Amino acid sequence: MKYTDINVSQFSEKLNNADNYVLLDVRTADEVAEAHIGDPMNIDIFEHDFAERIGQLDKSKNYLVYCRSGKRSASACIFMAENGFEGELYNLEGGILAWLSQQSN
Repeated sequence: MKYTDINVSQFSEKLNNADNYVLLDVRTADEVAEAHIGDPMNIDIFEHDFAERIGQLDKSKNYLVYCRSGKRSASACIFMAENGFEGELYNLEGGILAWLSQQSN
């Protein structure tokens, strides 16, 4: 299985059912400190140990993945899919920028 791009309302709906999903933010720690969604697990895609840390996650769980604009999280989802993750992988289209824009409306 690959991953699925979902919009803010779909992401929010799945987040409301958080027991079934792990929320994963792949931005830098500084970016997470500025703003984040819920209480995410943070694994910076740019860190040298990204692959090792992702590899330690439960591959049977479902993941909601986001970044700033959706590009890094899409890359993370592809990496996860190619490395044996069997659960559902969802990428937030437009990232936290889209999320924050939607929340302010």
